[in-house]
Amino acid sequence: MALTALVTGASAGFGDAIARRLVRDGYRVIAAARRVERLEALARDLGPALCPFPLDVAEATAVASLPDSLPDGWREVDVLVNNAGLALGLDPAWQVSLDEWETMVATNVSGLMRLTRALLPGMVARNRGHVVNLSSVAGTYPYPGGNVYGASKAFVTQFTLNLKSDLIGTNVRVTSIEPGLCGGTEFSNVRFGGDDSRAAAVYAGTEPLTATDIAEAVGWVVGQPAHVNINRIEMMPTCQAPGPLAVKRAG
Repeated sequence: MALTALVTGASAGFGDAIARRLVRDGYRVIAAARRVERLEALARDLGPALCPFPLDVAEATAVASLPDSLPDGWREVDVLVNNAGLALGLDPAWQVSLDEWETMVATNVSGLMRLTRALLPGMVARNRGHVVNLSSVAGTYPYPGGNVYGASKAFVTQFTLNLKSDLIGTNVRVTSIEPGLCGGTEFSNVRFGGDDSRAAAVYAGTEPLTATDIAEAVGWVVGQPAHVNINRIEMMPTCQAPGPLAVKRAG
């Protein structure tokens, strides 16, 4: 029987590409997101191997009840891809909206944490499974305006490494995927409140990573032999690199 994967944030961007890649690789995929009409369109594209599942990862009650809410025959999740996440704003910390900070924490931190806690016991009981967390290079390399977004991704990376420590001796694997500049998704449009021109300027003159590149990494990670755990993958396009330390000089 085909393995079952659950991908959050599957209505667009990385999640859409990851769902498509995993179906192509022979998985049955539960595509979870808030935008039901997009999930239904994805199901029409991919057929019975994809199960659309409405879910807001920031809703604690919905996440807690997830294992028993999945359709019959789809409840043993072999691969969890915690992809749902967002960045809001690029203002300095003393000017940023507190609501935006709290929204990022609710999705990027609490949602990922709760979903992992909901599905991990089943994986451990079956002694098989894989949790793939979408982090970011922003969790390692700070930049002006990154504040809570970067901090939330640092949580994802460290949470992944600590899960690996907890899971030692089991056959449950865990991986952090940490992309850099990635275009062709809604990420910057969401960050800038729908300002398409400002979002487009982020990628002007670059050849960024694509959602397909991220899906390729996820497909490779989960396709490794069962005894192989890929702890972290940090990805950047060739046009990007970590910057030097900033120095502000007087005068």
